Amino acid sequence: MNPRDDGLVPPPLLQVHTANSADHLARQLAQHMARRLRKAITTRGHAVLAVSGGKSPVALFEQLRQQPLEWDHVTVLLVDERCVPHTHPDSNSALVRTHLLQGAAAKASFVPFFDQVPDVLDDAALDALADGANARLAAQPWPMDVAVLGMGEDGHTASLFPGAPQLPKALHHSGPVTWLRPPAAPHVRLTLTLPALLTTHELMLSITGATKLAVYQQACRAADENLPISLVLNQHVTPVSVWLA
Repeated sequence: MNPRDDGLVPPPLLQVHTANSADHLARQLAQHMARRLRKAITTRGHAVLAVSGGKSPVALFEQLRQQPLEWDHVTVLLVDERCVPHTHPDSNSALVRTHLLQGAAAKASFVPFFDQVPDVLDDAALDALADGANARLAAQPWPMDVAVLGMGEDGHTASLFPGAPQLPKALHHSGPVTWLRPPAAPHVRLTLTLPALLTTHELMLSITGATKLAVYQQACRAADENLPISLVLNQHVTPVSVWLA
């Protein structure tokens, strides 16, 4: 399916790239990311990369870690994280360490949102966890140069889940990190807020499969808080490159 065969005009600041397969997409996107990171290192001596978790980025991470980069001049952050121990199979921190920070890429600085999670994740504990993450990020070279986003079939991106009671705060909060309880997904999340994401020099969105392509096409039509990815696609601040397979 052609992403533009429905007559949609891409929103402002949007560049669309297509690939024949998920593997081809991962390779192309990794090369594009590496170029942007090298430019940042040349310009300011350091690059800041934020990455998403889940299963989809694994192939991308394994391509990216092979790119020629001065990895010791790169800081890696998370776009979002499940509030689980780093040893948990659903931990995004564990995913990054296992699939990205290997070989030469192990020289990068990795800054997770937290070291440990409390035993009880009530609102007060989550507020403290988010405050700690905000303090960590405040010490990093801001803004981010590249942030790689994914998208769920419900239109969520990062951990900006439609229907979450905390979503309005995540869409407008001045701090870079807040927490949400997704209505239909496991684990409480910490996530970069929408304002924090929109300070990035370039956002990159990776989408594979016909179902997600249809959601993406719907999201391109107009900004709608019930489809959070649409708020990234229909804004006039930050360049977004979309990678479709």
